[in-house]
Amino acid sequence: MKAAIFHSLMMIAAALLVGCGSMDVKPWQRGNLAAAEMAWDPDPLDAAMREHTFGSKESAAGGASVGGGGCGCR
Repeated sequence: MKAAIFHSLMMIAAALLVGCGSMDVKPWQRGNLAAAEMAWDPDPLDAAMREHTFGSKESAAGGASVGGGGCGCR
């Protein structure tokens, strides 16, 4: 019984210590993070067309962002 508790505590301690690692981004790795696929809108022309279509259908400007009235509605 004591061995099972000891092993359980060791597993919990090991799982918690995994999060203590350092995740520094090196200068030569920043190019990978700045790739076009990592952008919110990888294709700006496509995003502009979607926003224009949404605005035309909803008869509202700026419909791609979160908006709301005083009632908390979106």
